Amino acid sequence: MKKSIFIAFVVSLGGFLFGFDAGIISGVMSYVNPEYNLDALQSGWVVSSPSFAAMFAMLLAGRLSDFFGRKKLLLYVAISYVLSALLSAYSISYEMLYMARMLGGLAFGAALILAPTYIAEISTGKNRGKLVSIQQLNIVLGFFAAFLSNYYFNAFNESGSSFLNDANVWRWMLGVEIIPAILYFILLFFVPKSPRWLFLNNREEEAKQVMYSLHDEQLATEEISAIKASLHQNRNQNKVKLSDLFKPALRFIIIVGLVLAVLQQITGINAIYFYATSIFKQTGIGTGAAFKSGILLSLTTVVFTVLAIFLIDRVGRRPLLLVGIAGISISLLVCAYGFNNATYQLTESEIGSFEGLDGQKLMPLATKDYTSDVTFKSDVKQAIGNQEYQKFEGAILEKATDMNANLVLFGILGFIACFAFSLGPVMWVMLSELYPNAYRGLAIGSLGFVNSFISWGVQQVFPWELDNLGSTMTFLIFGVIALIGFFILLKILPETKGKSLEELEKELVQS
Repeated sequence: MKKSIFIAFVVSLGGFLFGFDAGIISGVMSYVNPEYNLDALQSGWVVSSPSFAAMFAMLLAGRLSDFFGRKKLLLYVAISYVLSALLSAYSISYEMLYMARMLGGLAFGAALILAPTYIAEISTGKNRGKLVSIQQLNIVLGFFAAFLSNYYFNAFNESGSSFLNDANVWRWMLGVEIIPAILYFILLFFVPKSPRWLFLNNREEEAKQVMYSLHDEQLATEEISAIKASLHQNRNQNKVKLSDLFKPALRFIIIVGLVLAVLQQITGINAIYFYATSIFKQTGIGTGAAFKSGILLSLTTVVFTVLAIFLIDRVGRRPLLLVGIAGISISLLVCAYGFNNATYQLTESEIGSFEGLDGQKLMPLATKDYTSDVTFKSDVKQAIGNQEYQKFEGAILEKATDMNANLVLFGILGFIACFAFSLGPVMWVMLSELYPNAYRGLAIGSLGFVNSFISWGVQQVFPWELDNLGSTMTFLIFGVIALIGFFILLKILPETKGKSLEELEKELVQS
């Protein structure tokens, strides 16, 4: 069991790097936006471009791993992470930055597919839930490390450090990712090839050696027997095509997987993670406090992901998902309520207190009261220009905003907590369980493509939503979608706890 845990942790370090990248960019954009004078769509593209690239990596990764092996592809993933971190840190333009991040997107798209596939193939029905959930734990540890890193880099920069300044601090934020990327590459040499992949490729002796190294003799023998029986039954299905996923026998499990893949992202989780610093700025707590709140957000994620790992093989997948999605909906609606009650006003004395900003341009706004964040931000941008607004956004909103910031913080933390013990880890666990051996790589890759497409769309549109729909409507939309998702899952979601992959195949694949 210890060896299985170690292997699962190493293989899913790609998830750590995904979480690190997602957390880092939320702080980086505070500096990149004014550096390159980005508008809302350009800002969204810098953030979302890795997810756009990840869509295609997810679509191909499972299929390629069926041919070349899970481990070999993971080594290429680690190398891509290293290159992405270096090129991002040395970017000399907006275009170079998003292209470097797209290389990282190819890496984490492949990693998010390969890790749960691999881990499910070395696990047993008794421990598969917690082992596959280690990937989500690594993701949230990556978030935590990134928010902590961002906080200290930002603090050193604001302290007047001669080493860091607004022009280079974001480069250090991005470049530090090379350290875990190199560690990931090295540790991958200590994990074996997937035994089920070896069986699929007629390398039976190698597969048996791996199985006996992972489990005691009796359990390994039982697993080998079940795998061989399943492969014999599906001996003509090794070379599956995308069209095979639409067979009537697979219809139910494809629908379940599709609902999970869409729901995990369309409720806005990556909007929260990737734009955490910006969201907290909208509450008026200031830039420094926004970076601090990111640490609290990521710590909450870690705690509740650990809770999920403890519960997933005890309570089961279905209860965690249903409770979690209900909590997600409630939390998002609380955020919408908090933002809806906000007002915005700048006094003459506050306008004169912005160091480095020509306050005279804002004086015509001093007598105005705003109930809409959209109108307020639009007027400020017209007065001082987009680039100056991006630079001083945190300070301006801190002075102008009157709202219950703690209520919004409570809602966001509630959303993060509920996601962390439900849709976050459980979706990947269930995707790794639902599909027969011969279809698993292709099915998870295809659903991963859908998952990443939704994620990209949410990230790309989110800055535009904040600018044009406002915080209230944005969170209201997410909350209503989550509520609809709860009732869909209540009707169709099966329970997969405690069953071998071969048992689930017999139960869920309709003959």
